[in-house]
Amino acid sequence: MGAAELIQQALDVRDKSLAAIEPPLDLACLPTPLPKNVTHLAKDVLSEEELEITGLDALELLDAIRVKKYTCVAVAKAFLRRAALAQELLNCTTELLPEMALQRAAYLDSLGHPLGPLHGLPISIKEHHGMVNGTNHASFVARIKSPQPSPSGVNDVLWEAGAVFYVRTTQPQCIMHLETSSNIYGTTLNPHNLDLTPGGSSGGESALISFRGSVLGVGGDIGGSIRCPAANCGIYGIKPTPGRLSRHGASAGVKGQDGIAGTHGPMSTTRSGIELFMETYISYSPWIKDTGLVPLPWRQVTLQPRLKIAFMWSDDIVTPHPPVTRALKEVYTALQQYPDRFELVDWKPSGHDTCWDITQALYYEDGGRAVRKEITEAGETVMPLTEWLLTDGGNIKYRTVEEVWDLKVRRNAYRDFYNDLWLSTGSEDGHPVDAILSPVGPGPAPPHGNAKYWSYTSQWNMLEYAAVAFPVTTVDVKLDVKDTNYVPKNEKDKFNWDLYEPEAYVNAPVGLQIITRRWEDEKCLAILKEVERAMGRE
Repeated sequence: MGAAELIQQALDVRDKSLAAIEPPLDLACLPTPLPKNVTHLAKDVLSEEELEITGLDALELLDAIRVKKYTCVAVAKAFLRRAALAQELLNCTTELLPEMALQRAAYLDSLGHPLGPLHGLPISIKEHHGMVNGTNHASFVARIKSPQPSPSGVNDVLWEAGAVFYVRTTQPQCIMHLETSSNIYGTTLNPHNLDLTPGGSSGGESALISFRGSVLGVGGDIGGSIRCPAANCGIYGIKPTPGRLSRHGASAGVKGQDGIAGTHGPMSTTRSGIELFMETYISYSPWIKDTGLVPLPWRQVTLQPRLKIAFMWSDDIVTPHPPVTRALKEVYTALQQYPDRFELVDWKPSGHDTCWDITQALYYEDGGRAVRKEITEAGETVMPLTEWLLTDGGNIKYRTVEEVWDLKVRRNAYRDFYNDLWLSTGSEDGHPVDAILSPVGPGPAPPHGNAKYWSYTSQWNMLEYAAVAFPVTTVDVKLDVKDTNYVPKNEKDKFNWDLYEPEAYVNAPVGLQIITRRWEDEKCLAILKEVERAMGRE
């Protein structure tokens, strides 16, 4: 079977699932042409009850189900219809699961007690993470007919906790773009501005969640693939320390690659949704079934009375766009109002270019041979951002075993170097910084095809630090004026600076990230809570 036939087969699965949504969506009331910002269009298509249900966050939904304000079936139907509308507007799903979702919801309604802490909660799943009785292709045409390889270590726990699976979401070719486009499904769009990317590789999740076709979903991150989409679409997303969430059952871009560890993680409309997911998942002791996980329960942390937060204004390689710098200044100013709770210092980045060179090389130790072969032998083309990643900078090339060993020695040495750098911030007062507050990327969501700078996120993947992205503001054309006198530091900086024209980024969300050290996932979220309190959010 050729590539075109395989692709059509995947599209037929998606389209058949859309056609099964009841009652059908009335799309005739949508404006033509669509506005760039489509976040408000659900009110023109959905019922008042559906809007109310999908307007609740994860905890509110669980409470509404618990007190029987809404049945699990009503909740599932509402999210199926809103997800279907998201697909029509944003091209963010690989399939809806109406039969599975409604049968599950009816079963949960039939019980006399909650099945678990997620009883009745709809959860969206990135396609390559897998689904029981489904296929798992990771946006490789060659894998379109591939069955689910093994049970999903994350999905199985969520199911046991009472979740309802109802939709699977898009990812890019080979799961390795900071955008979401593939030869199978095309390009996924950002609901805040259709001209901009929702990010990647979990861009289907970020677009769907930002449109409130989901309030809690599962993404994955090996170079920024949770945090960039979260920041691009104005939602929350955490990259946990590798070894805390199972990756069993997921289809990898390069099978056997472990030089840089990827990790699953939650994405949500709220911080509380992230907390709910992490606490619930880890409470089921997933390390019993997945021996690759660390047997570390979710811990209640006691923070220092006065947190030491380091602001990284730039990585000294690529300067952030004006809206990102403004977001940093806004958070800095908010924390400054509470000198008894926060000590603010500047983070001095070191060797981030070296870190990227090692990281990029470790993604494809074989020089990209396996991924190129899988793409081309199926008859599909290597997409531009795939080609860019495989060739940019000359870091990716075929290496001997000894050369791979050398790369990992350099990786480990850099990890030790950065740990010393972190600890040195406490050399005078005995209190190393508690967290770094940093851009997620060098700008808001870029126009499609231009996400070519990973180091603001991939830095922390290589170090295996915990990091959570959170929304701060949106682009303001009047405030975020471009500095036309700026002189770029290098070619990467010039490419990024030339991208920025304020009018092209209208309505674009701007997010930041909080980074803590390995195994400090609980601390990462606790610090985010304190930062948001200082920002006036509770």
